[in-house]
This record gives sequence, C-alpha cells and structure tokens, in this order.
Amino acid sequence: MPKFFIKTNQINGNEIKITGEDVKHIAQVLRAKIGEELIICNIDNKLNYTTTISKISQNYILCHIENYNKSNAESNIDVTIFQGIPKADKMEFIIQKNVELGVKQIIPITMSRCIVKLEEKVANLKIERWQKIAESAAKQSGREYIPTVEMPINVPKLCKKIMDFDLVLLAYENEENITLKQELKKIENNGNLKIGIIIGPEGGIDNKEVEILTKAGAKAITLGKRILRTETASVAIMSNIIYEYEM
Repeated sequence: MPKFFIKTNQINGNEIKITGEDVKHIAQVLRAKIGEELIICNIDNKLNYTTTISKISQNYILCHIENYNKSNAESNIDVTIFQGIPKADKMEFIIQKNVELGVKQIIPITMSRCIVKLEEKVANLKIERWQKIAESAAKQSGREYIPTVEMPINVPKLCKKIMDFDLVLLAYENEENITLKQELKKIENNGNLKIGIIIGPEGGIDNKEVEILTKAGAKAITLGKRILRTETASVAIMSNIIYEYEM
C-alpha cells in the first residue's frame, strides 16, 4: 500500500480527512474498504500516521489515527539533479527512479546538444506532469517529502547555483582520471551535505559548456569505462552516494 500525503489542516483530533485525487485512487484504483489500513504522512511535520478508513464518500475519505511515529526514510544528504533535457519519455524515468533513490530536487537544463526545446507554455505542462510523477514515486517509495521538479534553466543560471553546494559532480565521458569515488571520498559526511549532479542530454555535454561549468566549480568525473545513457547516469551516481553515505 503506498503512502499518502496530507497537511496539518487535514487533521481534526483523531481523524484525518483525505481529499483531491487521492480519493479516487484509494477508492477506485486500490479498491480500499472501510476498516482497511492506510499509511499517511504529514508533510508539515514529517510524522507518519497508521490509520484505518472510517468513511468513504465521493469527495473525501475519513481515516481514524491508530498511532504515529517519526520515520527516518529521508536521507540527510540533499541531492539535486541538473538534467540536460532528453527526448521522449526519458525524463519521466529519470524523475521516477531518482525520487525513489532519495533525490530532493530535479532541475531540467537547456543545453546546446538538447534535441528537445521547451517553449514556456509547453514547459509549464511538462513540469506539471513531471511533478505528478515525482509525487507518485515519493508515495510509492514511502518517503516523507515530495521532491520538486523546477522550471528549466540554462547553463549560465546553473553556474550561479553551483556555489550553493558542497559538491557538484559533472558526468563527462571525456574525463578519464577523476572518478566518482575519489570525489565522494574528499567530502566528509557532516550530516548536512548538499550535492548537485549534472547530466547531459543524449548527445552529451558540449566541451565549451564543460569548461564553463568546471570554471564555476563543478567537478568533472568519469563513471567508468563504459558510456552510460543519459537516463542511466544519474541513477548510477545516486546509487553510489547512497552506498557511500547511508550504508
């Protein structure tokens, strides 16, 4: 059973009122019945509530709180993915898998080798859809936080963000010496690490963009002897971050 998110104003005493699209999902997709258990997370205070369904109506579902606890599903590593916009449905895969792995934010990047160019109107629709995918993945993986998918930015704007991080990794197929492991070992885990991951689109990152980003403070790294697809690279890096700092 996936986790569902609410805010404090949806709690009244020992009851939680679920509204919106979750009502249809719980009643029609999951076919939940009165008396069944639901796990609900308050995104305001990160408390997880174990509840039982007490009423199902067309517009809302009431749940009785049985108990609650403070979960530790969220990582103490704050990771942002800066993803060169890929074509087709690759971005959806990137968002879904990285949210499952614990990323906190995903920012699409317009790069010179991006095949897809998002006009503002199209971008708004895409972001809305991508945000729903992030929310769904957060629920399914039992997180207490819904990662955000931001509006696309360009490389100069990305450069201005680099100094906000403890480490920004740039996956670059022409880097042969500096490895992901080496860069992760340099940073001591003090419990509040902010890490950025820059991934190029299908055609990779242009050499001039690599030069601009590394001058701004990003660390170009190799991911091994094989060239990974754009939808694989960030997942590989996130998996290594989890191994290094959480396990």
